[in-house]
Amino acid sequence: MFSYIKNRKELVAHGHGRLREAALNITDYALHAVDPYLATKQIVGLRGNILSIGSLRFNLSQRGNVYVLGAGKASLPIAVALNEILGGRIHLGLVIVKSRQDKVLQHIELREASHPVPDGAGLSAAEEMMRLAKSTREGDIAICAITGGSSALMPLPVSSVSLQDKQKINELLLSCGANIREINAVRKHLSDIKGGRLALSLFPAEVVNLTVSDVTGDPLDYITDPTVPDTSTFSDAIAVLDKYALWDDFPESAGQYLRNASPEMETPKDFGRYTDLLHTFILANGESVCKSAIDRAQELGFTSLVLTTSLEGESKEEGAAMARLACQAKSTGIPLSSPCAFIAGGETIVTIVGNSGRGGPNQEFALSAALQLDGHDGIVIAALDTDGSDGPTDIAGGIVDGYTISSARKAGLEPIDFLSKHDTSGFLLAQGDAIITGPTGTNVNDLKLVLVD
Repeated sequence: MFSYIKNRKELVAHGHGRLREAALNITDYALHAVDPYLATKQIVGLRGNILSIGSLRFNLSQRGNVYVLGAGKASLPIAVALNEILGGRIHLGLVIVKSRQDKVLQHIELREASHPVPDGAGLSAAEEMMRLAKSTREGDIAICAITGGSSALMPLPVSSVSLQDKQKINELLLSCGANIREINAVRKHLSDIKGGRLALSLFPAEVVNLTVSDVTGDPLDYITDPTVPDTSTFSDAIAVLDKYALWDDFPESAGQYLRNASPEMETPKDFGRYTDLLHTFILANGESVCKSAIDRAQELGFTSLVLTTSLEGESKEEGAAMARLACQAKSTGIPLSSPCAFIAGGETIVTIVGNSGRGGPNQEFALSAALQLDGHDGIVIAALDTDGSDGPTDIAGGIVDGYTISSARKAGLEPIDFLSKHDTSGFLLAQGDAIITGPTGTNVNDLKLVLVD
């Protein structure tokens, strides 16, 4: 099986090598199981003029044009699969991907943009996508591959809000401690493309969403929100700014827009007569990556348990709690006797006040867990973002064990200093414990894995 982890030799060359090897084996297996390219190939097919997508059947000889639109960190492999399946049947295609993908498709245009900070390239691509959407007609089919990361890659702020304001808003929301639902409630109400507005431009074409869920509970309007009705409101967006005391730092133009919004400016809550023209298929989610991890762990001889597929909260607190659970299992056999595996999916956060170093939620989770594991043999904990980019870094996450902290201190490093400064990338790189995958092509939230020998 293809290995996603590029620095495996470094990661297993120290600490509890055998357990680390098993953890990375499980991680590779789980990532492969949620590959959007493979999932797309499984549910999309073309035989003669008949296009099948899940339970849907379209006779292309009796339909108009086929469009492929998309944006997000897991959208590229979906686009690759559709390009191979449909080929010249695609009339026009535009998919916005994260920079440095180095990929060219024959029938779908790929536009690169910045993530997590929006940029001008993303804005230009989003404007082009709306122009393309408005060109569709009744009888056309629009296949949309909108996945996590599209908010930054496809920025199209309302006219009174500049791109610079949008960048400032993104920075504030990502560092204040808000969860993804709260963040997106604000984003959707400052956008001309999010919150179902792309779908409104595509209708009366038939819209088929192929998406990958990176939000716990799989709420569609927080996964593929430009192409489904929105459940959040302007009041929800205002409540987020109140809750996290963001008004003083929030761009004035955006604040005024939210405060002065009229009912007719609200995002669509349903698509009325177009409702039957919308179909959505979730190709992979956090539950599927956890289940695959459990399957592989059991094959390797570990009694296994999924703790949750909706883990939330502060990364350092959740990492410490997971480590304490592992130590308890090691010493008492509760809740599982060793050898055992605990697996969790979800999305933890890092609240940053003032300046900080480089890091991400999974790296902070790993370092906090390592502090609790110090001196405990026979336990390994790995945490990674399944898209391969944890926070604003090129590091997927980290792997630690009971030797991590003592090794660091022997090298003159004080782990608590790194944690307090949120400089977890610096610590993990120095220790050889940073998991490097590069872009994985999938994005189903975070995966936390505990192995107890």
